[in-house]
Amino acid sequence: VQLQASGGGLVQAGGSLRLSCAASGRTSSRDVMGWFRQAPGKEREFVAAITWSVGNTYYADSAKGRFTISRDNAKNMVYLQMNSLKPEDTALYYCAAGRTWYIPNSYDYWGQGTQVTVSS
Repeated sequence: VQLQASGGGLVQAGGSLRLSCAASGRTSSRDVMGWFRQAPGKEREFVAAITWSVGNTYYADSAKGRFTISRDNAKNMVYLQMNSLKPEDTALYYCAAGRTWYIPNSYDYWGQGTQVTVSS
């Protein structure tokens, strides 16, 4: 599975961004698609996940109510709509493919990351 994340950028606090993740290869081998982020000096953290098969969605508490994950099975695309962005959302955002949404080690395919910077 190959993953290509895009859509990051610089935005003011309160603004919005939509991240995209293009998946290719044996996408059927991994039902879960997740978004993670890593800020400088911090550990990588889970943001949101969705299943290809049913479309079940899962969110970190920090993302609930502000971020929405979605997928387009026909295009093998996963999106992360981020609204009401805060400076603390600044991070490098990665998309990943895995087997179980709540087990970080189950994500074994990773994209290259896209930078999100939120200015105050």
